[in-house]
Amino acid sequence: MNAPVPDTVDAARAKAQQDVRDLRKRIDRLSDNAIDLILRDARSHYAWTDKPVSDALLHEIFEITINGATSMNTLPARFVFVKTPEGKDRLARSLKPQNVGKMMGAPVTAIIAHDLDFWTHLPKLFPHDDRRHLFDGNPDYVADTAYRNGTLQGAYFMIAARAVGLDVGAMSGFSNAVVDEEFFAGKTLKSNFLCNIGYADETALFQKLPRFAFDDVCTFA
Repeated sequence: MNAPVPDTVDAARAKAQQDVRDLRKRIDRLSDNAIDLILRDARSHYAWTDKPVSDALLHEIFEITINGATSMNTLPARFVFVKTPEGKDRLARSLKPQNVGKMMGAPVTAIIAHDLDFWTHLPKLFPHDDRRHLFDGNPDYVADTAYRNGTLQGAYFMIAARAVGLDVGAMSGFSNAVVDEEFFAGKTLKSNFLCNIGYADETALFQKLPRFAFDDVCTFA
């Protein structure tokens, strides 16, 4: 790995700092409507209309997601967009019976996975300091870092999908072992969770479940 050129690094840092200042001048917070759309009033969905989700929209969701923060810019998440009848049939083998209809009815189901070889890409993703030695020969640290940061990216993915007008329904009622055998055999990828994506049929919704109040779960130290 070539050492970064100091002048180039300094210029890049100065630009990054100015970009943040410019962003904060342009927009200092999201509107209440935007926050309602992505989190506060958003719902997990279980039924879907037949309106398709374009590949262009999936690309847009990815481009938003990939800019979310991960430790050391490791970016371990990998995404498989299951949309063909053949792919759906393969994925259905992993699901608990009550989840098969939810997945089959969705235009797209994303397998949110993580790559245990993510650290081999650090010369590209974290070029100013070679951190590969932290992971090489340390499988527990690799697995922990991949799972934590891949899960973060999965959450970014769900928020990004909502932000561009789609609905989502995450699922954990499936066999990771079956998914990994069916889609990742011989690879260094491990599945985390599934996420149905599309335009929801709201008639399947029930009332929103209770949430904790601030004082129930928050403290100061």
